[in-house]
Amino acid sequence: MHPEIAALLGAAPHLVIRRQALAAGMTEREVDRLVRAGAWVAVRRGVYADRTHVAMLTTRSARQRLHDDAVALSTRIEHVRSHDSAAVVWGLAVPLPPVPVTHLTVPVPPGSRSRPQRCRFRHGTKHHLAPYGVADRPTVVDGVPVLGLARTAVDMAREHDLATGVAAVDGALHAGVPRGELTAVTERMHYWPNINRVRQAIDLGDSGAESLGESLARLLVMQLGRGRPQTQFGLARDGRTAFADLRIGRHLFEFDGRLKYHRGFGDGRSAEQVVWDEKVRQDWYCSYQLGMSRLVWADVIGPGTAAALARLEREVAYTEARFGIDISDLAPYVVPRRRPAA
Repeated sequence: MHPEIAALLGAAPHLVIRRQALAAGMTEREVDRLVRAGAWVAVRRGVYADRTHVAMLTTRSARQRLHDDAVALSTRIEHVRSHDSAAVVWGLAVPLPPVPVTHLTVPVPPGSRSRPQRCRFRHGTKHHLAPYGVADRPTVVDGVPVLGLARTAVDMAREHDLATGVAAVDGALHAGVPRGELTAVTERMHYWPNINRVRQAIDLGDSGAESLGESLARLLVMQLGRGRPQTQFGLARDGRTAFADLRIGRHLFEFDGRLKYHRGFGDGRSAEQVVWDEKVRQDWYCSYQLGMSRLVWADVIGPGTAAALARLEREVAYTEARFGIDISDLAPYVVPRRRPAA
């Protein structure tokens, strides 16, 4: 392979355009042969990535970013990335579709009579004809032009379901975006589609959620009908400080993603050590006369949520019967977790 082309494939965004390959001296036949042999993967028509690099993209966010980068290289339309495509650049933990859809917001031409929320979907790309200005904080992140974090969270809530919107708002709040800025963005979209869902997402948002799993777990726990759970409930005693994901009354909820139990996560502990440490941590919490439920992905998304909700109801009711709901006796041990102002 031509060394200049190898350099393009080896560095971000790990893509080469067909005309770049031809300009470097490769022939049409050589390019087609590489694609047919599977050495190159056509991410988009005329935009290729090395097969080895594509195989390494195990997360939806990584595959989304590759698809978005390929679209950006192949389009001449003035745009900024928005919605899912901006969320990936900002690092928002939100649900993404299994098949990437690139979202580009195209500025409304001066004097245009087009409605500001029109969009067009073609070839895996959704073009949103929508106004944006300084108040929407368009910026460049990681070399990519994107709409601001608040506008991105609001767009996600308009585009997708309520759970996705809450996760996006959670992520923005956790990153330090004031709740008032999210509301201000919403007010500028008064007549846009699904704006009421955005208002619900902002109302439900909580800066204490530190992952998508925690956001979804909180929405599930709220279905118990016992009010809104407290996020990041912290206790300290005997030289130990720990924070539980969620609390209602004297019952705690922890979301467990599989990554937590993989060797090398965070501090290099083995899976066995992580499991043991979690057991010790749970026993320590329960020594305060607290109950605890643990949730996994199958509990918070998909067909398993109904069974998980029934289980949580049993476990919370058991805790209430044993210990009640008042936590005033824990006041000497409760510690706040620093979080961005919402």
